[in-house]
Amino acid sequence: MAYVNVMDQGARGDGKTDDSNAILSAWKRVCGMEGPATLLIPSGKVFLVTRLQLSGPCKFTSVFIKFAGKIIPPTKDAWVGDTEGWMRISYVNGLTIDGEGGIIDGLGSSWWPCKKSCQRPVALSFHACNNLVVNSLTMANSPGAHISIDDCNGATFSQMNITAPGNSPNTDGFDIATSKYITIQDSIIGTGDDCIAINSGSSYINATRVFCGPGHGISIGSLGKDGSYATVEEVYVRNCSFIGTTNGARIKTWPEKAVMVSEVTYRGFVGTSATDDAIDLKCSTLGCFGITFDNVQIVSSQPTKPAFASCNNAHGTATNTVPKVTFEMKSETSRAKKT
Repeated sequence: MAYVNVMDQGARGDGKTDDSNAILSAWKRVCGMEGPATLLIPSGKVFLVTRLQLSGPCKFTSVFIKFAGKIIPPTKDAWVGDTEGWMRISYVNGLTIDGEGGIIDGLGSSWWPCKKSCQRPVALSFHACNNLVVNSLTMANSPGAHISIDDCNGATFSQMNITAPGNSPNTDGFDIATSKYITIQDSIIGTGDDCIAINSGSSYINATRVFCGPGHGISIGSLGKDGSYATVEEVYVRNCSFIGTTNGARIKTWPEKAVMVSEVTYRGFVGTSATDDAIDLKCSTLGCFGITFDNVQIVSSQPTKPAFASCNNAHGTATNTVPKVTFEMKSETSRAKKT
């Protein structure tokens, strides 16, 4: 396999010089090779990246990124151009990223005070990347969401470590939209917003052995804003732990909208909820169907307080679940006290 070291393409790795063009140059060489090739971001270096767009398709059926160094952005005051995204990988199939030893630090503290008037950039976005594999990547302190996945078919994220303070706004671990067959497994996610947010057009989403906290838990939605039609189906949350999250399981839809959520399974996860509603299912008038809870144990993070399950227009089954989940055929909210 051929290796292309970003240092050989002019990167300085001193944390002060903009290395965006050097990394892009190395990527173009890797993407243009006829056989397997690896982009190498070496250890012991800090790479300042102002904006990075790695695009395909590549000539060979699979490409690799070995990421062992540290990547940082400019601060908010030094940011130039739009804020839609910081690093974006698009139209690259068969990409494998090995992040062992590397870290992406978004230096988000300069952005977080600007909650509403600023469009805070996503740290790392994957668009239309099929058969993607990302292993052992550490990310911290993104200005906005840490990882965005859209229009992807087939992606596996393993041994991820994503952290940001619990009061950092909208720093989701993963935002998934219009994608299918996405797996997040054996990972630790603790941020100021959703650990995993599953948005419209997503199906066959698997979260397995994920430790979540702080944050808002694993959320479906919010769906149907501004009257848009939205669907999410085939979501499986298995053997996950939640510590001090706002909720454990949450479905968020705008009422009276054309939103359909179906075939969602929560199985074998435990944890503590920082709010009364450990399970919070708010489904539109179309309802959520095929919801399954099996061996779920979520209690309040405050030992003397009870936890509840709040269900609106949700239909399914619950077995060995605390708090007790009561599915109603009517649209009124059912509030079942913990037993």
